[in-house]
Amino acid sequence: MVGGTAAMLQSMLRLFDTATRSLRPVPVGDRPLRLYVCGITPYEGGHLGHAFTYHTFDVLTRRLRSLGQDVHSVRNVTDVDDDILRVARERGVSWEELANTVTAEFDRDMAAISILDVDAAPRASQHVADMIDWISELERRGYAYRADGWVYFEVSRLREYGSLSGLDAGEMRRLSAERGGDPDDPRKRAPLDFVLWQPSLPGEPAWASPWGDGRPGWHIECSVLASGHLGTPVDIHGGGDDLVFPHHESEIAQAVGAGVSPYVSLWVHVAMVGYHGEKMSKSLGNLVFVSELLERVPPAAIRLMLAAHHHREAWEYTDPLLEAAEARRRRYAQAAQAGATLDTREAERWRGEFLARVDEDLDTPGALRVADALAEHLVGAPRAAGGAVEGGTLLRELLDLLGAAAAAAGPPAG
Repeated sequence: MVGGTAAMLQSMLRLFDTATRSLRPVPVGDRPLRLYVCGITPYEGGHLGHAFTYHTFDVLTRRLRSLGQDVHSVRNVTDVDDDILRVARERGVSWEELANTVTAEFDRDMAAISILDVDAAPRASQHVADMIDWISELERRGYAYRADGWVYFEVSRLREYGSLSGLDAGEMRRLSAERGGDPDDPRKRAPLDFVLWQPSLPGEPAWASPWGDGRPGWHIECSVLASGHLGTPVDIHGGGDDLVFPHHESEIAQAVGAGVSPYVSLWVHVAMVGYHGEKMSKSLGNLVFVSELLERVPPAAIRLMLAAHHHREAWEYTDPLLEAAEARRRRYAQAAQAGATLDTREAERWRGEFLARVDEDLDTPGALRVADALAEHLVGAPRAAGGAVEGGTLLRELLDLLGAAAAAAGPPAG
Protein backbone atom coordinates (compact mmCIF):
# COMPACT_ATOMS: atom_id res chain seq x y z
CA MET A 1 0.00 0.00 0.00
CA VAL A 2 1.41 3.37 -1.03
CA GLY A 3 2.27 5.51 1.97
CA GLY A 4 1.80 2.79 4.57
CA THR A 5 -1.29 1.62 6.42
CA ALA A 6 -2.04 4.67 8.54
CA ALA A 7 -5.65 5.03 9.59
CA MET A 8 -7.82 7.38 7.52
CA LEU A 9 -10.29 9.82 9.09
CA GLN A 10 -13.55 11.07 7.63
CA SER A 11 -13.56 14.68 6.39
CA MET A 12 -16.50 17.01 5.82
CA LEU A 13 -15.86 16.69 2.08
CA ARG A 14 -18.41 14.41 0.45
CA LEU A 15 -18.52 13.12 -3.13
CA PHE A 16 -21.18 11.28 -5.08
CA ASP A 17 -20.01 7.70 -5.59
CA THR A 18 -21.22 6.15 -8.84
CA ALA A 19 -20.97 2.62 -7.46
CA THR A 20 -23.25 3.16 -4.46
CA ARG A 21 -25.32 6.03 -5.95
CA SER A 22 -24.79 7.98 -2.75
CA LEU A 23 -22.81 10.83 -1.24
CA ARG A 24 -19.87 9.49 0.68
CA PRO A 25 -17.29 11.23 2.89
CA VAL A 26 -13.77 11.36 1.52
CA PRO A 27 -11.22 9.88 3.94
CA VAL A 28 -8.22 11.98 4.89
CA GLY A 29 -5.15 10.89 6.82
CA ASP A 30 -1.38 10.89 7.00
CA ARG A 31 -0.77 8.78 3.90
CA PRO A 32 -1.24 10.14 0.37
CA LEU A 33 -4.72 9.81 -1.04
CA ARG A 34 -4.53 7.77 -4.25
CA LEU A 35 -6.31 9.49 -7.16
CA TYR A 36 -6.49 8.04 -10.67
CA VAL A 37 -8.22 9.88 -13.51
CA CYS A 38 -8.53 8.48 -17.02
CA GLY A 39 -6.52 10.63 -19.40
CA ILE A 40 -6.64 11.54 -23.05
CA THR A 41 -6.30 9.57 -26.25
CA PRO A 42 -3.92 12.03 -27.92
CA TYR A 43 -5.07 12.56 -31.47
CA GLU A 44 -6.71 15.98 -30.95
CA GLY A 45 -5.66 18.79 -28.61
CA GLY A 46 -7.24 19.76 -25.29
CA HIS A 47 -10.90 20.65 -25.68
CA LEU A 48 -13.54 21.96 -23.31
CA GLY A 49 -14.78 18.46 -22.44
CA HIS A 50 -11.28 17.55 -21.31
CA ALA A 51 -11.01 20.82 -19.38
CA PHE A 52 -14.28 20.24 -17.51
CA THR A 53 -13.18 16.78 -16.35
CA TYR A 54 -9.70 17.79 -15.25
CA HIS A 55 -10.97 21.03 -13.71
CA THR A 56 -13.22 18.90 -11.49
CA PHE A 57 -10.40 16.74 -10.20
CA ASP A 58 -8.15 19.77 -9.91
CA VAL A 59 -10.69 21.40 -7.57
CA LEU A 60 -10.87 18.15 -5.60
CA THR A 61 -7.07 18.03 -5.30
CA ARG A 62 -6.84 21.68 -4.25
CA ARG A 63 -9.49 21.20 -1.57
CA LEU A 64 -7.85 18.06 -0.20
CA ARG A 65 -4.49 19.79 -0.03
CA SER A 66 -6.07 22.75 1.77
CA LEU A 67 -7.19 20.22 4.38
CA GLY A 68 -3.58 19.09 4.77
CA GLN A 69 -4.17 15.89 2.78
CA ASP A 70 -1.37 14.82 0.47
CA VAL A 71 -2.66 13.60 -2.90
CA HIS A 72 -0.81 11.22 -5.22
CA SER A 73 -2.47 11.68 -8.59
CA VAL A 74 -2.05 9.67 -11.79
CA ARG A 75 -3.54 10.43 -15.21
CA ASN A 76 -2.77 7.99 -18.01
CA VAL A 77 -2.20 8.64 -21.71
CA THR A 78 -3.85 6.14 -24.08
CA ASP A 79 -1.23 6.40 -26.81
CA VAL A 80 -1.96 3.03 -28.47
CA ASP A 81 -5.48 3.12 -29.88
CA ASP A 82 -7.39 2.56 -33.12
CA ASP A 83 -8.16 6.28 -33.47
CA ILE A 84 -4.52 7.32 -33.01
CA LEU A 85 -3.41 4.84 -35.64
CA ARG A 86 -6.13 6.02 -38.03
CA VAL A 87 -5.37 9.74 -37.61
CA ALA A 88 -1.63 9.14 -37.86
CA ARG A 89 -2.17 7.41 -41.21
CA GLU A 90 -4.41 10.25 -42.40
CA ARG A 91 -1.79 12.86 -41.48
CA GLY A 92 1.15 10.86 -42.75
CA VAL A 93 3.00 10.80 -39.42
CA SER A 94 3.99 8.02 -37.06
CA TRP A 95 1.67 7.19 -34.19
CA GLU A 96 4.47 8.09 -31.76
CA GLU A 97 4.91 11.54 -33.31
CA LEU A 98 1.17 12.20 -33.24
CA ALA A 99 0.88 11.10 -29.61
CA ASN A 100 3.88 13.19 -28.54
CA THR A 101 2.66 16.31 -30.33
CA VAL A 102 -0.90 16.17 -29.10
CA THR A 103 0.07 15.26 -25.54
CA ALA A 104 2.39 18.27 -25.42
CA GLU A 105 -0.42 20.51 -26.70
CA PHE A 106 -2.81 19.11 -24.11
CA ASP A 107 -0.31 19.58 -21.27
CA ARG A 108 0.32 23.18 -22.39
CA ASP A 109 -3.39 24.01 -22.51
CA MET A 110 -4.17 22.47 -19.13
CA ALA A 111 -1.22 24.31 -17.54
CA ALA A 112 -2.44 27.56 -19.12
CA ILE A 113 -5.73 27.31 -17.21
CA SER A 114 -3.93 26.38 -13.98
CA ILE A 115 -4.71 22.68 -13.86
CA LEU A 116 -2.19 21.31 -11.36
CA ASP A 117 0.46 18.88 -12.54
CA VAL A 118 -0.21 15.21 -11.83
CA ASP A 119 2.41 13.09 -10.09
CA ALA A 120 2.58 10.63 -12.98
CA ALA A 121 1.23 10.48 -16.54
CA PRO A 122 2.11 6.95 -17.68
CA ARG A 123 1.67 6.02 -21.32
CA ALA A 124 0.02 2.77 -22.28
CA SER A 125 2.78 1.94 -24.77
CA GLN A 126 5.37 1.90 -21.99
CA HIS A 127 3.58 -0.74 -19.90
CA VAL A 128 2.55 -3.38 -22.41
CA ALA A 129 4.68 -6.04 -20.70
CA ASP A 130 2.71 -5.49 -17.49
CA MET A 131 -0.53 -5.79 -19.44
CA ILE A 132 0.61 -9.08 -20.94
CA ASP A 133 1.31 -10.38 -17.45
CA TRP A 134 -2.14 -9.30 -16.26
CA ILE A 135 -3.89 -10.89 -19.24
CA SER A 136 -1.93 -14.08 -18.68
CA GLU A 137 -3.15 -14.15 -15.08
CA LEU A 138 -6.74 -13.69 -16.24
CA GLU A 139 -6.27 -16.57 -18.64
CA ARG A 140 -4.72 -18.74 -15.93
CA ARG A 141 -7.70 -18.05 -13.66
CA GLY A 142 -10.19 -18.91 -16.36
CA TYR A 143 -11.53 -15.42 -17.06
CA ALA A 144 -9.99 -15.04 -20.52
CA TYR A 145 -10.07 -17.11 -23.70
CA ARG A 146 -8.25 -17.11 -27.03
CA ALA A 147 -9.76 -16.89 -30.51
CA ASP A 148 -7.69 -16.53 -33.70
CA GLY A 149 -4.90 -14.55 -32.04
CA TRP A 150 -7.34 -12.43 -30.03
CA VAL A 151 -7.91 -12.71 -26.28
CA TYR A 152 -11.25 -11.83 -24.70
CA PHE A 153 -12.55 -11.42 -21.17
CA GLU A 154 -15.47 -13.79 -20.59
CA VAL A 155 -18.07 -11.59 -18.90
CA SER A 156 -20.33 -14.50 -17.93
CA ARG A 157 -17.68 -15.57 -15.41
CA LEU A 158 -18.40 -12.42 -13.39
CA ARG A 159 -21.95 -12.27 -12.05
CA GLU A 160 -21.57 -8.70 -10.83
CA TYR A 161 -20.62 -7.33 -14.26
CA GLY A 162 -22.84 -4.29 -14.77
CA SER A 163 -23.10 -3.36 -11.09
CA LEU A 164 -21.15 -0.09 -11.47
CA SER A 165 -23.31 1.20 -14.29
CA GLY A 166 -26.55 -0.42 -13.14
CA LEU A 167 -27.46 -1.17 -16.75
CA ASP A 168 -29.32 -4.17 -18.05
CA ALA A 169 -27.86 -6.46 -20.71
CA GLY A 170 -29.71 -4.77 -23.56
CA GLU A 171 -28.49 -1.30 -22.67
CA MET A 172 -24.94 -2.56 -22.13
CA ARG A 173 -25.02 -4.14 -25.56
CA ARG A 174 -26.26 -0.90 -27.13
CA LEU A 175 -23.55 1.17 -25.47
CA SER A 176 -20.91 -1.44 -26.29
CA ALA A 177 -21.75 -1.05 -29.98
CA GLU A 178 -21.78 2.73 -29.71
CA ARG A 179 -18.45 2.89 -27.88
CA GLY A 180 -16.31 0.51 -29.93
CA GLY A 181 -17.09 -2.79 -28.17
CA ASP A 182 -18.35 -4.58 -31.33
CA PRO A 183 -20.89 -6.95 -29.72
CA ASP A 184 -21.36 -8.68 -33.10
CA ASP A 185 -17.71 -9.82 -33.29
CA PRO A 186 -18.08 -13.50 -34.40
CA ARG A 187 -15.00 -14.57 -32.42
CA LYS A 188 -16.71 -13.77 -29.12
CA ARG A 189 -18.52 -16.33 -27.00
CA ALA A 190 -20.97 -13.63 -25.91
CA PRO A 191 -21.70 -10.08 -27.16
CA LEU A 192 -20.44 -8.29 -24.05
CA ASP A 193 -17.10 -10.09 -23.87
CA PHE A 194 -14.39 -7.51 -24.40
CA VAL A 195 -10.94 -7.44 -25.99
CA LEU A 196 -7.86 -7.93 -23.86
CA TRP A 197 -5.40 -8.51 -26.72
CA GLN A 198 -5.62 -8.22 -30.49
CA PRO A 199 -3.32 -8.97 -33.45
CA SER A 200 -1.69 -5.93 -35.01
CA LEU A 201 -2.27 -5.18 -38.66
CA PRO A 202 0.69 -4.49 -40.98
CA GLY A 203 2.24 -1.14 -40.13
CA GLU A 204 0.71 -1.01 -36.65
CA PRO A 205 2.76 -1.17 -33.43
CA ALA A 206 3.14 -4.73 -32.18
CA TRP A 207 4.53 -6.47 -29.13
CA ALA A 208 5.45 -10.13 -28.77
CA SER A 209 3.06 -12.07 -26.54
CA PRO A 210 1.97 -15.65 -25.77
CA TRP A 211 -0.88 -15.09 -28.25
CA GLY A 212 1.25 -13.74 -31.09
CA ASP A 213 2.44 -10.26 -32.01
CA GLY A 214 -0.21 -7.68 -31.26
CA ARG A 215 -1.34 -4.90 -28.95
CA PRO A 216 -3.50 -4.60 -25.84
CA GLY A 217 -7.17 -3.74 -25.73
CA TRP A 218 -8.36 -0.45 -24.29
CA HIS A 219 -9.65 -1.44 -20.86
CA ILE A 220 -6.63 -3.42 -19.63
CA GLU A 221 -4.33 -0.42 -19.56
CA CYS A 222 -6.12 1.42 -16.76
CA SER A 223 -6.38 -1.63 -14.50
CA VAL A 224 -2.63 -2.08 -14.91
CA LEU A 225 -1.60 1.58 -14.66
CA ALA A 226 -3.85 2.49 -11.75
CA SER A 227 -2.83 -0.46 -9.59
CA GLY A 228 0.81 -0.34 -10.68
CA HIS A 229 1.35 3.34 -9.94
CA LEU A 230 -0.89 3.72 -6.90
CA GLY A 231 -1.47 0.35 -5.28
CA THR A 232 -4.95 -0.84 -4.37
CA PRO A 233 -7.54 -0.02 -3.44
CA VAL A 234 -7.34 3.23 -5.37
CA ASP A 235 -9.04 5.78 -3.13
CA ILE A 236 -10.75 7.74 -5.90
CA HIS A 237 -10.99 6.77 -9.56
CA GLY A 238 -12.59 9.18 -12.00
CA GLY A 239 -13.21 10.28 -15.54
CA GLY A 240 -16.00 11.36 -17.84
CA ASP A 241 -19.35 9.68 -17.30
CA ASP A 242 -19.16 8.17 -20.79
CA LEU A 243 -16.47 5.89 -19.31
CA VAL A 244 -18.75 4.27 -16.72
CA PHE A 245 -19.65 1.65 -19.32
CA PRO A 246 -17.87 -0.17 -20.79
CA HIS A 247 -14.49 1.15 -19.68
CA HIS A 248 -14.74 1.36 -15.91
CA GLU A 249 -17.11 -1.58 -15.68
CA SER A 250 -14.50 -3.63 -17.52
CA GLU A 251 -11.66 -2.31 -15.38
CA ILE A 252 -13.43 -3.67 -12.32
CA ALA A 253 -13.98 -7.02 -14.05
CA GLN A 254 -10.29 -7.32 -14.90
CA ALA A 255 -9.28 -6.48 -11.35
CA VAL A 256 -11.68 -8.98 -9.79
CA GLY A 257 -10.68 -11.63 -12.30
CA ALA A 258 -7.00 -11.16 -11.47
CA GLY A 259 -7.63 -11.27 -7.73
CA VAL A 260 -7.07 -7.53 -7.23
CA SER A 261 -10.03 -6.68 -5.03
CA PRO A 262 -11.09 -4.28 -3.68
CA TYR A 263 -9.87 -2.27 -6.64
CA VAL A 264 -11.42 1.20 -6.11
CA SER A 265 -13.00 2.73 -3.03
CA LEU A 266 -14.93 5.59 -4.63
CA TRP A 267 -15.90 6.29 -8.26
CA VAL A 268 -16.41 9.91 -9.41
CA HIS A 269 -17.70 10.76 -12.87
CA VAL A 270 -18.02 14.06 -14.70
CA ALA A 271 -20.87 14.89 -17.06
CA MET A 272 -20.44 15.68 -20.73
CA VAL A 273 -20.14 19.12 -22.32
CA GLY A 274 -22.21 19.71 -25.44
CA TYR A 275 -21.97 22.08 -28.38
CA HIS A 276 -24.57 22.83 -31.03
CA GLY A 277 -27.00 20.32 -29.59
CA GLU A 278 -24.60 17.35 -29.49
CA LYS A 279 -22.16 15.86 -27.01
CA MET A 280 -18.77 17.43 -27.67
CA SER A 281 -16.66 14.69 -29.26
CA LYS A 282 -13.89 14.12 -31.74
CA SER A 283 -16.01 11.79 -33.84
CA LEU A 284 -18.67 14.49 -34.32
CA GLY A 285 -16.07 17.16 -35.05
CA ASN A 286 -17.77 19.69 -32.74
CA LEU A 287 -14.89 20.43 -30.41
CA VAL A 288 -14.26 23.75 -28.69
CA PHE A 289 -10.54 23.90 -27.98
CA VAL A 290 -9.09 25.52 -24.88
CA SER A 291 -6.40 27.17 -27.00
CA GLU A 292 -9.12 28.97 -29.00
CA LEU A 293 -10.85 30.25 -25.88
CA LEU A 294 -7.53 31.51 -24.50
CA GLU A 295 -7.30 33.83 -27.50
CA ARG A 296 -10.51 35.51 -26.35
CA VAL A 297 -10.40 35.66 -22.55
CA PRO A 298 -7.88 35.30 -19.69
CA PRO A 299 -7.42 31.79 -18.28
CA ALA A 300 -9.28 32.63 -15.06
CA ALA A 301 -12.44 33.35 -17.05
CA ILE A 302 -12.34 29.83 -18.49
CA ARG A 303 -12.01 28.36 -15.01
CA LEU A 304 -14.93 30.47 -13.81
CA MET A 305 -17.03 29.25 -16.72
CA LEU A 306 -16.21 25.64 -15.85
CA ALA A 307 -16.89 26.23 -12.14
CA ALA A 308 -20.31 27.66 -12.98
CA HIS A 309 -21.48 24.12 -13.79
CA HIS A 310 -21.81 21.22 -11.36
CA HIS A 311 -19.61 18.33 -12.40
CA ARG A 312 -22.52 15.86 -12.49
CA GLU A 313 -24.75 18.00 -14.69
CA ALA A 314 -24.32 18.03 -18.47
CA TRP A 315 -24.22 21.45 -20.12
CA GLU A 316 -23.74 23.00 -23.53
CA TYR A 317 -21.11 25.56 -24.39
CA THR A 318 -22.27 28.86 -25.87
CA ASP A 319 -20.41 32.12 -26.39
CA PRO A 320 -22.64 33.96 -23.88
CA LEU A 321 -21.42 31.58 -21.16
CA LEU A 322 -17.84 32.63 -21.85
CA GLU A 323 -18.85 36.29 -21.90
CA ALA A 324 -20.65 35.90 -18.56
CA ALA A 325 -17.56 34.29 -17.05
CA GLU A 326 -15.38 37.15 -18.24
CA ALA A 327 -17.84 39.66 -16.76
CA ARG A 328 -17.70 37.75 -13.48
CA ARG A 329 -13.89 37.84 -13.57
CA ARG A 330 -13.99 41.61 -13.99
CA ARG A 331 -16.37 41.98 -11.04
CA TYR A 332 -14.04 39.93 -8.88
CA ALA A 333 -11.06 42.01 -9.97
CA GLN A 334 -12.95 45.18 -9.12
CA ALA A 335 -13.89 43.81 -5.71
CA ALA A 336 -10.32 42.74 -4.97
CA GLN A 337 -9.09 46.24 -5.76
CA ALA A 338 -11.74 47.96 -3.66
CA GLY A 339 -9.54 48.04 -0.57
CA ALA A 340 -12.26 46.83 1.80
CA THR A 341 -11.40 44.89 4.96
CA LEU A 342 -13.33 42.41 7.10
CA ASP A 343 -13.12 41.55 10.76
CA THR A 344 -11.95 38.03 11.55
CA ARG A 345 -15.37 36.67 12.44
CA GLU A 346 -16.93 38.06 9.27
CA ALA A 347 -14.12 36.64 7.13
CA GLU A 348 -14.58 33.21 8.69
CA ARG A 349 -18.28 33.33 7.95
CA TRP A 350 -17.62 33.99 4.25
CA ARG A 351 -14.93 31.32 4.15
CA GLY A 352 -17.16 28.80 5.90
CA GLU A 353 -20.05 29.36 3.49
CA PHE A 354 -17.78 28.98 0.47
CA LEU A 355 -16.08 25.82 1.75
CA ALA A 356 -19.41 24.27 2.73
CA ARG A 357 -20.45 24.41 -0.91
CA VAL A 358 -17.17 22.95 -2.18
CA ASP A 359 -17.35 20.19 0.42
CA GLU A 360 -20.84 19.18 -0.68
CA ASP A 361 -19.99 17.16 -3.78
CA LEU A 362 -17.83 19.95 -5.23
CA ASP A 363 -20.75 22.34 -5.62
CA THR A 364 -18.71 24.95 -7.46
CA PRO A 365 -21.78 26.84 -8.75
CA GLY A 366 -22.88 27.29 -5.14
CA ALA A 367 -19.37 28.36 -4.16
CA LEU A 368 -19.39 30.98 -6.92
CA ARG A 369 -22.66 32.37 -5.62
CA VAL A 370 -20.94 32.91 -2.27
CA ALA A 371 -17.98 34.55 -4.04
CA ASP A 372 -20.41 36.77 -5.97
CA ALA A 373 -22.02 37.93 -2.73
CA LEU A 374 -18.63 38.53 -1.13
CA ALA A 375 -17.47 40.55 -4.13
CA GLU A 376 -20.62 42.68 -4.00
CA HIS A 377 -20.08 43.22 -0.29
CA LEU A 378 -16.45 44.27 -0.81
CA VAL A 379 -17.39 46.81 -3.47
CA GLY A 380 -20.03 48.35 -1.21
CA ALA A 381 -18.04 48.22 2.03
CA PRO A 382 -16.13 51.21 3.40
CA ARG A 383 -12.59 51.32 1.99
CA ALA A 384 -10.89 51.57 5.36
CA ALA A 385 -13.12 49.75 7.81
CA GLY A 386 -10.16 48.69 9.92
CA GLY A 387 -10.80 44.96 9.74
CA ALA A 388 -7.98 42.48 10.22
CA VAL A 389 -8.58 40.64 6.95
CA GLU A 390 -8.02 42.29 3.57
CA GLY A 391 -11.05 41.50 1.42
CA GLY A 392 -9.13 40.99 -1.79
CA THR A 393 -6.82 38.51 -0.08
CA LEU A 394 -9.77 36.45 1.15
CA LEU A 395 -11.41 36.50 -2.27
CA ARG A 396 -8.19 35.30 -3.93
CA GLU A 397 -7.81 32.55 -1.34
CA LEU A 398 -11.29 31.22 -2.02
CA LEU A 399 -11.02 31.47 -5.81
CA ASP A 400 -7.69 29.64 -5.67
CA LEU A 401 -9.62 26.49 -4.71
CA LEU A 402 -11.33 26.79 -8.10
CA GLY A 403 -8.08 27.43 -9.95
CA ALA A 404 -9.17 31.02 -10.55
CA ALA A 405 -7.19 33.07 -8.04
CA ALA A 406 -5.94 35.24 -10.90
CA ALA A 407 -9.48 36.57 -11.31
CA ALA A 408 -8.90 38.63 -8.16
CA ALA A 409 -5.23 39.35 -8.72
CA GLY A 410 -5.24 41.99 -11.42
CA PRO A 411 -7.09 45.06 -12.64
CA PRO A 412 -10.66 44.63 -13.93
CA ALA A 413 -9.73 45.37 -17.52
CA GLY A 414 -7.87 42.75 -19.50
